[in-house]
Amino acid sequence: MTGNILHTIEENMSGFSKGQRRIASFILENYDTAAFMTAGKLGKAVTVSESTVVRFAMELGYEGYPEMQKALQEMVRTKLTSIQRIKASNDQLSGQNIVPSVLHMEIENIRRASAQLKQEEFERVVDKILHARHIYILGVRSSSFIAGYMSFYFKKMFPNVTQVQSDVAGAIYEQLMRLGKDDILVCICYPRYSREAISAAQFAVARGAEVVAITDSEHSPLYKLSSASLLVENEMISFVDSIVAPMCVVDALIVGLSNRMDADVSNTFAELEKIWEQFDVYNKFGEE
Repeated sequence: MTGNILHTIEENMSGFSKGQRRIASFILENYDTAAFMTAGKLGKAVTVSESTVVRFAMELGYEGYPEMQKALQEMVRTKLTSIQRIKASNDQLSGQNIVPSVLHMEIENIRRASAQLKQEEFERVVDKILHARHIYILGVRSSSFIAGYMSFYFKKMFPNVTQVQSDVAGAIYEQLMRLGKDDILVCICYPRYSREAISAAQFAVARGAEVVAITDSEHSPLYKLSSASLLVENEMISFVDSIVAPMCVVDALIVGLSNRMDADVSNTFAELEKIWEQFDVYNKFGEE
């Protein structure tokens, strides 16, 4: 089902039963909260049964309540402030054991990433990175940690890698000044989408470079600017931007590139092992 769910609810309001109208009114007025409520909690909030909530979702054209809830979450995740995210998380986790609940969310993020990623698109991303003249990597705010992790390994594999730093105003464009045809910008961006990251991607496209996006969905502004993309959802946990699923996909990307490069990577790490041994970089087990 496509389109804005709130518009769909408004358009169908006259055909709803009395109980369904209560559900509809609550969602229209409190969609940021409703998006993270179970069917049971939503039913309790408007004094209808859980089964009525499920039937309401099906009335809108969804297979069940989880599909309707996901549509609400996709709509609001780019709009919620940190305070709203904390409130939604508190409502969602109320009365639950925090550790297993959060870990379960992260497991679900990884499971969705596995189902969401398309192998042919993954191979396209690998090809573009392998054939790039220069690889620029950019992640802003919490995504900068993913970018740093990727850059750490890419610099061991490729001689042509730049991690673009975003901590100084205007510095991004100075670092992308030589970006051009045959270069790629690997840009990592999640809701609430950073204006800096999107502007950098637009700059790259204007320069004739290609953008490889790591983002959450086809609705992302970064997706529209990319020539290849890895779509990975990362459901929010309170004010925390979860990076677990994107990091797992970056791991897969590093391994995929290594497998394709084969002997080149082996030779590089053989040389690194000699350097690490020469300068006693790693402590040997059992030695003080």
